[in-house]
Amino acid sequence: MARYSSLFTLATPLTSVRHRFADVLRSCDCDVIYDEDDYVFAREVPGRVSYSRLVTVEVLIDRTVDRTKEVQLSVVVKNEELPLKRDNHCRQMFQQVFEAFERDHQWNMVESVQAT
Repeated sequence: MARYSSLFTLATPLTSVRHRFADVLRSCDCDVIYDEDDYVFAREVPGRVSYSRLVTVEVLIDRTVDRTKEVQLSVVVKNEELPLKRDNHCRQMFQQVFEAFERDHQWNMVESVQAT
């Protein structure tokens, strides 16, 4: 199973960026399946790759931080593909999602770390 993760710290209150998570994931060809206060789950839209290579994206929102000032996110991109090559489909989708979160101008990015 291929699995890649990243951590983000946004200097923006959660209430002002919450609606943007789904938009950012949609820009990466992912449909949001589940959306709760501290968790967002999305799946890649079928059609471009085989089902075993379709990725899922989980956004975990750290609720232990003072949410009125900043938001900490953990983003995990994974699929059932064995990562036999360094540049596999899951890695490519991870990079696309990571860059989409980094370049979104609706929030003020404090820190982003790829923890692959």
